[in-house]
Amino acid sequence: MENIIASAVSQVDDAGRENAPRRSPPGSFVIFGGGGDLTHRLLLPAIYNLACADLLDDGFSVIAVDRADLTDAQLRQNMHAALEDFVARRGAEAVALRNDVWTWLEPRISYVRGDFETEQTYQDIAAAIGGRNCIFYLAVAARFFGPIVDRLGEAGLVTEGRNTFRRVVVEKPFGHDLPSAIALNTRLLNTLDEQQIYRIDHYLGKETVQNILALRFSNGFFEPLWNRQNIDHVQITAAETVGVEQRAKFYEGTGAVRDMVPNHVMQLLAMTAMEAPISFDADAVRNEKTKVLDAIHTLAPGDVVRGQYAAGVVGGKDVPGYRQEPGVDPHSLTETYAAMKFQIDNWRWAGVPFYVRTGKRLAARKTEIAIHFKSAPYALFRDTPVESLTPNIMVIHIQPTEGVTLQFSAKIPGPAVRLGGVRMKFDYAEWFSEGPSTGYETLIYDCMIGDATLFQRADNIEAGWRAVQPILDWGQDGRTLAPYAAGSEGPAAADALLARDNRHWLKIG
Repeated sequence: MENIIASAVSQVDDAGRENAPRRSPPGSFVIFGGGGDLTHRLLLPAIYNLACADLLDDGFSVIAVDRADLTDAQLRQNMHAALEDFVARRGAEAVALRNDVWTWLEPRISYVRGDFETEQTYQDIAAAIGGRNCIFYLAVAARFFGPIVDRLGEAGLVTEGRNTFRRVVVEKPFGHDLPSAIALNTRLLNTLDEQQIYRIDHYLGKETVQNILALRFSNGFFEPLWNRQNIDHVQITAAETVGVEQRAKFYEGTGAVRDMVPNHVMQLLAMTAMEAPISFDADAVRNEKTKVLDAIHTLAPGDVVRGQYAAGVVGGKDVPGYRQEPGVDPHSLTETYAAMKFQIDNWRWAGVPFYVRTGKRLAARKTEIAIHFKSAPYALFRDTPVESLTPNIMVIHIQPTEGVTLQFSAKIPGPAVRLGGVRMKFDYAEWFSEGPSTGYETLIYDCMIGDATLFQRADNIEAGWRAVQPILDWGQDGRTLAPYAAGSEGPAAADALLARDNRHWLKIG
């Protein structure tokens, strides 16, 4: 037995070395908004982790672009402090900041001060990058996406050479409805080719999200069951315990639907429901995802619940209602919760509802996909109450923990035939010795090597907005805004949405 295990471990190690990722090509990583929170909290730590993994070329550099009056030395000092904070936040998994990695990275960080819409800024960027490969990361407010890309084009900074690439990473929100998303796509494509645009969704950087495709298509016992003959329904949950916090100005004009559903939730739905692509080529995968989103049946008012949190208790502390939060209109009709029932009009999923819910100030922080399989025939267990049979559910946990749980029935030991529910759980942190990450490492690295599989294409973005546009067209209506206590499972109306179909939500808390 020991020899078999040793042989298996050796094969795994050999496979790992054989498939080890290569270093990124040399080039500059230009961050518009390089002095902001996203850069310090997520992008820089992700770059640091890539450097720790020896995935960055010696010709790599970071150029931060922002308005603040900083020198290179001051920027480096700020970034060093941000990295120390990142390492400290790992808690029990904390490992001291690697001085060898910082020594390598520090001289490769520089600063360009300037306004995002001033010609001189782009002249300074051009001087800093020369004729090298370059990725422009737009870590800025959405209103700057179009103007920055326009300026990059006018300055000739996105013109690709024979052996050089120029790419632009666009953060969300990508539009605030379908017309604005179409308009932004049109504006970007006036300057860039589609293959140069990397529309990022940080959910797709999570290992479990990427594992959805591997789980489905590399295991022969899952794919034959992944259809309307065997699956009763699917639940997708993206729940948060936090409230609006300091984002009232943003959230008042956005709400739960715009903030989460067209991007994060739709990506999870598409990856769960898509057909097998002909390959893992970026366009092959994105083609199948778009087909799913295009097949979503138009929502009706009865398919949607909008809610808003009232005062309650979260984590043992009293918290105010949404309308009492600083900066929020006391008569606000902005939803902080949304639940909806989607139907996919294609051969695989006809008749299988996909229930999705997302909200703030809920009972727990949790993002998961729950696949509810149809019940087995009851003939053999006619003396067992139907409600006591354990439903077969596979839950794909995305955050805060990453893994997969499978729930099924088994015989309870003893002379009588009695059934009990059991669970088998796979946990990424326990099985794989991967260090803590920001979730951006894979996405940044993929952009560097030109793999757009985990990034959204223009038609994918528009299909996501098209699915939720009816909700936005109905407008805000206080009569249909269901209240729920902070710290609860959500509004009663969301429970009723499933109860009409004789189903119920899995508990969040």
